[in-house]
Amino acid sequence: MTLEIIVFVLAILFGIVWYWRESKSNKLYRLANRITHSKELQMKPDNKKGFLHEQNFLLRLVWITFFFVIASAIVTFLIPINLFFVQLFASGIVGTLIGTYVASAFIFTKERTSKEHLEEIYDKGKEYIEELTDGDANKTLNKKIETSEPEKVEKNPEEPKSARNRLKDKGMIK
Repeated sequence: MTLEIIVFVLAILFGIVWYWRESKSNKLYRLANRITHSKELQMKPDNKKGFLHEQNFLLRLVWITFFFVIASAIVTFLIPINLFFVQLFASGIVGTLIGTYVASAFIFTKERTSKEHLEEIYDKGKEYIEELTDGDANKTLNKKIETSEPEKVEKNPEEPKSARNRLKDKGMIK
């Protein structure tokens, strides 16, 4: 039982690292794509998809299982000790799958947070500039008002037109 827990924790860490590496660069997936697909069906240069990155659950499960089958076959042929691999195999697959989703949550949260942070800084800067320009404009307006004569205010402002009259003015109805 202890060995399965150790394998499970290591598999979670392996899944996090694998997902993080694929989010940075997907060269191995591109190579596999070039080998298996014709020129017309190959990935576009701006496509970020990898074995785990931007894949749905079933394809992640398939790729992780394929990787562990290859790894267990190599270990079985290299190590003469026969371990009960089914439990280790299952905990490795489940741990790696959980690790990819944990890494996905952290990377997505980090991107969203940085975008929100940039938008917040942009809005604060915009407000600061508006305050600076409005503050100068208010000072100059106050000086102009003091020097010029007050304007006469009309006592009967025009009544707002109804929607029907505005549409008639635009020529949309007769």
